[in-house]
Amino acid sequence: MQGERKFFNEMLDEAGNPRPAYANLSRWLEDKPLNFLSRKSREAETIFRRLGITFAVYGADEATERLIPFDPIPRIISAAEWRKLSAGIDQRVRALNAFLHDIYHRQEIIKAGRIPADLIIQNDAFLPEMVGYSPARKVYSHIIGTDLVRVSENEFYVLEDNTRTPSGVSYMMENRETMMRMFPELFQAHRVAPVEQYPELLRQTLESVSPDQSRSDVTVCVLTPGIYNSAYFEHAFLADSMGVELVEGPDLFVDEGKVFMRTTREPKQVDVIYRRIDDAFLDPLTFNPDSMLGVPGLFDAYRAGNVTICNAPGTGIADDKAIYAYVPDIIEFYTGQKPILNNVPTWNCSREDDLAYVLDNLEDIVVKEVHGSGGYGMLIGPTATKRQIADFRKILTANPSNYIAQPTLSLSACPTHVASGVAPRHVDLRPFVLIGDQVRITPGGLTRVALKKGSLVVNSSQGGGTKDTWVLED
Repeated sequence: MQGERKFFNEMLDEAGNPRPAYANLSRWLEDKPLNFLSRKSREAETIFRRLGITFAVYGADEATERLIPFDPIPRIISAAEWRKLSAGIDQRVRALNAFLHDIYHRQEIIKAGRIPADLIIQNDAFLPEMVGYSPARKVYSHIIGTDLVRVSENEFYVLEDNTRTPSGVSYMMENRETMMRMFPELFQAHRVAPVEQYPELLRQTLESVSPDQSRSDVTVCVLTPGIYNSAYFEHAFLADSMGVELVEGPDLFVDEGKVFMRTTREPKQVDVIYRRIDDAFLDPLTFNPDSMLGVPGLFDAYRAGNVTICNAPGTGIADDKAIYAYVPDIIEFYTGQKPILNNVPTWNCSREDDLAYVLDNLEDIVVKEVHGSGGYGMLIGPTATKRQIADFRKILTANPSNYIAQPTLSLSACPTHVASGVAPRHVDLRPFVLIGDQVRITPGGLTRVALKKGSLVVNSSQGGGTKDTWVLED
C-alpha cells in the first residue's frame, strides 16, 4: 500500500539524526510540551479566520468557504539546495517564454521537428488571435508558479508549470507573517530569506512591461472575476499589498483603442492589467460572447499595444500537460543546455504505445487530465479501488488524448503536526517567479502538505494544507 512506500525524510537522515538544515528546529521541537503545537495551531486558525483567509470549494454540499489547514512546523531548504532550484527555475521560465514567442511567430521548434505541429495548432490553449503579436519585452508569462517535488537528497522534479494565472502566493505571505508572530525565537535561531517584498517586486515587474515606457506614472490594476471566485482573497490581498485598484470587468471600458478605469472623478487610463480571469472571458467581442466578466474591446486595445495583459492571452499552452512531456526539448532548443531540473517521466495517452502501457499498469501509476487541476479528474492507481480503476479504464479508453500518465513518485516528507504529535507527511513546493525587465524568484514559495497519512494529494481542495517555507541564507 501507499503508506508503506519508502520516501525521503527531509528532516531526518537514515540513522534518525537531524539533517544540518533542521538541527536547530529539531532541538526546538524536543523542548516543547506535547500540547504546544496544538495550541499554536488553534492560534493560527484564529488569525486566519479573523483575516478571512479562505478559499472556495465548488460543488461542495457543506459551506463553500473553507480555511486552508495550516501546519506550524516550517519546511526548511538549505542555501545550496535553493541555488540549484532557482537556477533550474530561471532556465525553465526563460525557455517557456521563448517557446511562447516562437509558436506565435516563426514556429521554428515545429519546423525543426522537436514538437508535433498538431499538438500546438489543435490545442485548445493555443490562441490563433495571438499569432504575429509580440507583447512588451516579448514576455508572455509574467507570473509563473513552478510545482516541484523532491524524491531524494539531490533529486527534485518539476511536476508542472503554471503559466496562466497561478495562485497561492497570498498564502505564502500570510503563512510567513503568522509564523513570525507566533515563533519569533525560531527566526532568531535561523537566517531565513525574506518573502515579504513580493508585492513590491510584483508591482515593479508589472510596471516594467508597460506598453509606453516613456510614461512615468504607470497605472496597474488587478482584474478579478469577483467575490465568488475561489482565489478572491488573493486577488484583493495582492491589489491592496501593491497599492493598486482591484477591478471587475464593468469597472473598465475601452475608448479609442485605450483602456480606462472608472473612478469617482474622471476615467483614468490603465497601462497594465494583472488579470485573474481565464482567456475565454477576457473580451466578449473576441472570445466568449456570453462573458460578463471581461471588457468589450480589451483584446483589440491589447493588440494595438495600448495596454499590457499579464499573463498574456494564450500562455496556457506552455503549461498544458500534453506539452509538459516536451519541456526538456523546449529547454534544450531555446537555451542550448540540458535541463537543470528534470521532468517526471510521462506517458502521453494519445500515443498508441503509451496508452497500451498505461492501460496495463493502471494499478501502479497516476493518470491526469490534460486540462485538469486541483487534484480533480485523476487516478492514483496504488490507492484506488478495483472498481475505481475499472471505471477509469473505460473513461481513458473512450478519450485517451485527454490524459497523460506518470509513475507514482515517493514524494519527500516533512515533519508535520498531527493528532498524535509530529509525524512525516508528503509535500510539494510552488515557488513563484516574476518575469519582466528581469527574472525575480521569491526564495521559498508555498509548500503544500498532504495531511492524511500516506496520502500524496496535497491540493487544498482535496484536504491538503500549507506550510511556511524557509530558505536559509549562507
